[in-house]
Amino acid sequence: MNVLDRKAIAAHVLRYLAGAQARGRLVRLDELACEVGVRRKDVREIVSSLHAEGHVDATRMTLTMTGLVLATSMHDSTLRAVRNVPEAPVQSNVA
Repeated sequence: MNVLDRKAIAAHVLRYLAGAQARGRLVRLDELACEVGVRRKDVREIVSSLHAEGHVDATRMTLTMTGLVLATSMHDSTLRAVRNVPEAPVQSNVA
């Protein structure tokens, strides 16, 4: 079972919006969901959270100054995967 990592999704959203904003492109929610690889509902929740924190303007789907700073600070970083697969417990073969 895959578990979504909300912080990783937020990082991917910030980075993608920063790239689109730098190119002068507008981003739709479904495009963002497809790029990040999660459901539209999950991206909407993340964008709403980032909007509440002041990092994203959800009506324009653009970054605020603080969002731009966060995205810029993550520019050269390797982002975590948005899905974490829990590891199976190790079984010992004791006879």
